Amino acid sequence: MEYNTTRNKLIIREYGRNVQKMVEYILTIEDPEKRKRNADSVIELMAILNPSLKTVEDYKHKLWDHLFQISDFQLDVSAPYPKPTPEELSARPDPLPYPTRSSKLAHLGSNLEALIERALQETDPEKKQGYANSIAYYMKLAYSNWHKEVVHDDAIQSELSDITDGQLTFTNTPSVKAFRPDNGGRDRDKGNFNNKRNKFQQRSGNNGNNNNNNRRNNNGGGFKKKRFL
Repeated sequence: MEYNTTRNKLIIREYGRNVQKMVEYILTIEDPEKRKRNADSVIELMAILNPSLKTVEDYKHKLWDHLFQISDFQLDVSAPYPKPTPEELSARPDPLPYPTRSSKLAHLGSNLEALIERALQETDPEKKQGYANSIAYYMKLAYSNWHKEVVHDDAIQSELSDITDGQLTFTNTPSVKAFRPDNGGRDRDKGNFNNKRNKFQQRSGNNGNNNNNNRRNNNGGGFKKKRFL
């Protein structure tokens, strides 16, 4: 019996021990054509064992890279893709550049900052006023969503003037109601339940009265007394 402690290390666990043994057998084949045919068969098996790779663009290239990696880069076959090196597979990608500039509009978002810059560059007075009204409306909406209360126009105008150095002033924006959660819909569900219960009671009451009337008619207008022998 073989124990895992006596076996060699699995290079890629997703393909299992048998695929690694197949690759080790291919390394012992001396005929290049036979070695290539066996490598193609292992590639097809690897595609079946790891079907998630088929969602990757050019997944066959990925499978051949895995095959070379399992063979410890010792497999010598004429692959349709260039043979990778250990340095290429272990190389780390370059770090993504993150924005480092600070903004005094972080609480409103970068999109609003870009809109304000566009409004300040606008030369048409009517369009510029439309930009200012839209910006003020969004600021009111963001304030009510975060603070759960209605904000006055003077507070929005004060902040907008501070941001734009007094270059933008809004004339009229729609009123924004404070956002208040509906308790997860419990009140609405409770109202629906009460309506359904009232309708059920009404139907039940009508059916009960009809049944009583039918019994009275069948019994000659009332309940008959039973005679006991």
